[in-house]
Amino acid sequence: MIFDSLQKKIIEMQNPTCVGLDTSFSYLPEEMRAGVKDFSGVSEAILTFNKTLIDNLCDLVPAVKVQIAYYEAYGAAGLECFQKTCEYARNKGLFVIADCKRNDIGATASRYAEAYLGEGEFGRAFPADLLTVNGYLGTDGIAPFLEECKKHDGGIFVLVKTSNPSSGELQDLKLENGCTVYEYMGDLVEQWGEGTLGEYGFSRVGAVVGATYPEEAKILREKLEHTFFLIPGYGAQGGKAETLKNCFKNGGWGGIVNNSRGILCAYQKRGGSYFEAARAAAVDMKKDLLSALGEICAK
Repeated sequence: MIFDSLQKKIIEMQNPTCVGLDTSFSYLPEEMRAGVKDFSGVSEAILTFNKTLIDNLCDLVPAVKVQIAYYEAYGAAGLECFQKTCEYARNKGLFVIADCKRNDIGATASRYAEAYLGEGEFGRAFPADLLTVNGYLGTDGIAPFLEECKKHDGGIFVLVKTSNPSSGELQDLKLENGCTVYEYMGDLVEQWGEGTLGEYGFSRVGAVVGATYPEEAKILREKLEHTFFLIPGYGAQGGKAETLKNCFKNGGWGGIVNNSRGILCAYQKRGGSYFEAARAAAVDMKKDLLSALGEICAK
């Protein structure tokens, strides 16, 4: 099962880090941007940047998260870059999280699910292992994604408590029963994952829980016994290793921490080549996380 495989890889590498390939053209070194005049050129440069990062990180980190908005911005060429980035990362042995936050119902949701998690008549459109989804259309917006997950050993991460400053405008509201909206969404995540548990006790339905809200994360970690967390907000958004440990179960299980700009743009602070700086930043992040979590226990 997908989360068993991911947890095993995290234990093997002793590293719960996910590198966010939220690759803006502006993040690339000046020499890679020089002379580029159109979307095609932008996309080729980003793909070269991504592949080089993947080559230099694939033995150190278990996963990448590829944020589709950074590719859609460059039109059809950008989407081709997204597809090739996902494919290249998977071929290098990395778990690929397609960060698309899809949200729909019925046949439309089924098409989204097939695009990222399934396999149609002509193969896989955007080859990913996991997909971020928005659960606020309820169960019939999740069921098509879960169906593809079961067919093709995939998984989803449902938005539960996000890392952005205004998340509380909706997610922290109290319901009549006294629980918050994010707690109720967490309960739904547990329900949606019933019957899909793997050997580590996690279902195919994970949760996005931001590192910037440690107290809320602690509440969710205690409630969501069978839910694997994708944890954004480390680094540039202010999340710290010491506080995000609330997202993990005993032994360091059940979570993976995303870092995008802190790795992609590390060369801007450290100097040197972008890929060497990215690797150094990833090594530092691993040390930082393990200083808070301790050794990640084997089963």
